[in-house]
Amino acid sequence: MSQQPTTTELSLNLDEPVDQRPPLLLGDNSFRGITEAVCRPVEWVPPRGWYIFFGVSLALLGVLVLSTAYLFYMGTGIWGLNNPVGWGWAIVNFVFWVGIGHAGTLISAILFLFRQRWRTSINRFAEAMTIFAVMCALLFPTIHVGRVWVIYWALPYPNQMGIWPNFRSPLLWDVFAVSIYGSVSLLFWYMGLLPDLATLRDRAKSQLRRVIYGIFALGWRGSHRHWQHYERAYLILAAISTPLVLSVHSIVSFDFAVSQLPGWHTTIFPPYFVAGAIFSGFAMVVTLMTIARTVFGLEHIVTRRHFENMAKVMLLTGSIVGYAYAMEFFIAWYSGNPFERFVFLNRAFGPYAWAYWIMVTCNVIVPQTFWFKRLRRSLLWLFIASILVNIGMWFERFVITVTSLHRDFLPSSWDYYSPTFWDICALVGSFGLFFTMFSLFVRFLPQVAMAEVKAIVPAAHVHHATLHPAAPHAGPGAPAAPGAAPAGSLATPASLPQEA
Repeated sequence: MSQQPTTTELSLNLDEPVDQRPPLLLGDNSFRGITEAVCRPVEWVPPRGWYIFFGVSLALLGVLVLSTAYLFYMGTGIWGLNNPVGWGWAIVNFVFWVGIGHAGTLISAILFLFRQRWRTSINRFAEAMTIFAVMCALLFPTIHVGRVWVIYWALPYPNQMGIWPNFRSPLLWDVFAVSIYGSVSLLFWYMGLLPDLATLRDRAKSQLRRVIYGIFALGWRGSHRHWQHYERAYLILAAISTPLVLSVHSIVSFDFAVSQLPGWHTTIFPPYFVAGAIFSGFAMVVTLMTIARTVFGLEHIVTRRHFENMAKVMLLTGSIVGYAYAMEFFIAWYSGNPFERFVFLNRAFGPYAWAYWIMVTCNVIVPQTFWFKRLRRSLLWLFIASILVNIGMWFERFVITVTSLHRDFLPSSWDYYSPTFWDICALVGSFGLFFTMFSLFVRFLPQVAMAEVKAIVPAAHVHHATLHPAAPHAGPGAPAAPGAAPAGSLATPASLPQEA
């Protein structure tokens, strides 16, 4: 009879690495090494490049403040709105920024529920980007209503004038959808920050920093009870956030889809808008993460494998967007409606054909390069492609809005829409708001979720001490963060070949 394998031999066989993909973490991936790498940008003096970037962002934010103040003084007539184009860059920018904010919730909530461990290095970054994008998005519905000082009329409260909002209007649905999305995203982001804020509190060298981080850490001690409540709350918030990814941009698409206007009245808009939002959101994550990982030395935590996975998501959603573009033409032909056919032919070959083909090139052709692994892992091409994708996604919203309006049913009403100087200032200024908040985030808060990244390092593996006796282990006091590998699962071994 053959000898039965011992328990140690059985565990060694079960724990042999089967994942031959590049590791998620490189270099010094010990608990202490991760803490030092993530806390360094917060605790040390920032590089000169940060001050330059922050100064430029503040200047652009000043442009936003001045242009908004002038808008309130003069009215929306300073914009390029005309008859029949009553919706211009304000609604375009609103839909664009709401879309940017979708990647954060997708990475944090949906990938967490599916236990995708590669999300741990980028989820904090994406969550913060979501908050800042929603801030920019909420700005435009507020200022484009004209008489902003009576915007409280949109709220459903008893008043002496008997004015009640029209709850059948998707414009009012937007108020609730985006507000709820922003609130849940903020709560989800702050919940994930608690363990890391406590780490910054305990490492603080000044009394002021210790007090500030201590207040926001809410008395976190890392006890078993704290981790138990934390993981339960994190899971509940992830479950709540998941349907928001689908509902928020679907409701935004209803601004167009429930109208009777040719080019807008189509049922493909909700899934088409959701895919486009995820597409543009991941592109913005790639853009910002490419810069931040280089400036703050996070290359061993945010590796090329993370960028490759994000490129795959962009390839999928970009293909869905391209399919939607083609189906819009098919629907217009199959409907037999001459007005519908005219709108789409006008988009592709009319006065705004230049905008349409910029949109198609950036959103359909550029993502198809991600079929090639070499380009998916090229940081330079990913950076360029992510910028092109967001340019294309802005033009998508522009094409949908303007080309459906500028040629009305009566040729005598046709007109060409052109933005004014103040339209451009509002768009550029919104980027100033976004980058100002982003600069403050990378300066004062950890960019990477330390507690979650530590859960996927080899030292956190349940059999790591048995397989590698000489290596440091987690110890009995190391908690398991959300997304931690369950007992008996395979951790990424440190012995795999490092990233090329």
